[in-house]
Amino acid sequence: MSTVLEKTDANINIGLSDQQRETIAKALGHLLADTYMLYLKTHNYHWNVTGMNFQPLHELFEEQYTELAEAIDVIAEQIRALGHFAPGSFKEYSKLSGITEEDSVPDDRTMVQRLQESNELIIRTARKALPACEEAGDEASLDLVTERIRRHSKVAWMLRSHLQ
Repeated sequence: MSTVLEKTDANINIGLSDQQRETIAKALGHLLADTYMLYLKTHNYHWNVTGMNFQPLHELFEEQYTELAEAIDVIAEQIRALGHFAPGSFKEYSKLSGITEEDSVPDDRTMVQRLQESNELIIRTARKALPACEEAGDEASLDLVTERIRRHSKVAWMLRSHLQ
C-alpha cells in the first residue's frame, strides 16, 4: 500500500471526515509525485542545457526548479496536516506520476517543449484534486492546489513563448 494512504493519527478533528482527508491526501500525493518528477527533470536540464540559448535557459530552469523545491515541501506538509504520510521515494513517485524520467539529454528546444508538456500535465493533475477539496470545504488544500495551477499555467505559457 502507498504511504500516502497510511494514517498517522486517528484522532484528527479538523472538520473533515477520515474519507475526505484520505481522498484529498491521495490527490495531493499525485500532485507531489508529479511536482517532484518535474523538479528532477528541470534540474537535469539546468545542468545539461547547451547551445546558443544556454545562459537564458540555464537561468530560467534554475528559477523553475527552485520554485518547485519549495512547492514540494508545501504539498508534502499539507498531506501530513491531513493526517497521512507523504510519498517520498522514487519508486512511489514513478507509480504515481505521469511525468517520466529522462534517459538522454535532449537539445535545448526539446527540453523546453518537454517542460511545457510536463507543466501542463501538472495542471491537469491539480485540476483533478479540486473537486475533493471543494466538496470537503478544505480551503487550505484548495488554496494550495489553486496556487499550483496558477504557477504552472504561467510557467507553461512562458515555455510556450520560447518555442514560438
